[in-house]
Amino acid sequence: MFNFLKEKIKKIYSSVTQGMQMLFGQGVFDEAFLKQLSTVLIAADTGIATTKNIIEQLRISMQGVAVTDLAQAKTALEKILVAILEPTQPVALLPRVLVLVGVNGSGKTTFISKYASLLKQHRKKVLVVAGDTFRAAAPEQLAIWAERIGVAIAIGKENQDPASVIFDACAQFKADSYDHIIIDTAGRLQTKVNLMKELEKIKKIIQRQLGDLPISTWLTIDAMLGQNSLAQAEVFHEATQVNGFVLTKLDGTGKGGIVFAITQKLRVPLAYITFGEALEDIKPFSAQEYVHNLLNG
Repeated sequence: MFNFLKEKIKKIYSSVTQGMQMLFGQGVFDEAFLKQLSTVLIAADTGIATTKNIIEQLRISMQGVAVTDLAQAKTALEKILVAILEPTQPVALLPRVLVLVGVNGSGKTTFISKYASLLKQHRKKVLVVAGDTFRAAAPEQLAIWAERIGVAIAIGKENQDPASVIFDACAQFKADSYDHIIIDTAGRLQTKVNLMKELEKIKKIIQRQLGDLPISTWLTIDAMLGQNSLAQAEVFHEATQVNGFVLTKLDGTGKGGIVFAITQKLRVPLAYITFGEALEDIKPFSAQEYVHNLLNG
């Protein structure tokens, strides 16, 4: 399924995989090897804390193993990386009620479009909600995509209270028997406190309106932002208890290690990755496939 990575994410392979191949292709498993591995991981934006954890786990796994057995070291590293990307609670890949959060520019609108198109391919009746009424032209942009895909959209007026738009949309969702509702939210308010209050308010409205359905809250992360994405993720997770995240723009960066830092820090699973401009450029995330391709090219 993930053969497309070899074509679409060449920058990740050039900056990470080549370094891995050089490391595991020669030398022995010693402290110099671990130092070089740390350098490769940190350069890929895995983060200092996560990298230290990976190196320590690898050191423990290789106790009693011949230092020349780099094949076993590579297998051990692969298991460690996969374990980081597989939190105990798996993400629901096709939730009926989905709330998207994330900063402006992180790829929320594009992801919503791709995800709605994916649901449409599964013959689902989809309602998209333009809940980001603060960003100029955001609802109109989402409306263009909805029309292109052929799904319904609930849209309010510019600067209208997002909660009122979402309240009406939830009523429409129930009245017209939609299969899925995808709710866009504001990515930036004046302060962190305002943002948190707005997201909490929206969540309460959805729970009151659609309380019989589980609510999934996914955070969009721009892969190109690297470690800055981790700080953003923590803010949104604090505000609205994110239970999944989406990594966008993965084809435009060599910093694919950020997925390990975010997953380990928040302990929430990665649901989807997006990697291009076309509606089809979206894939459910597979930890095993991702790590295998990252290490082997």
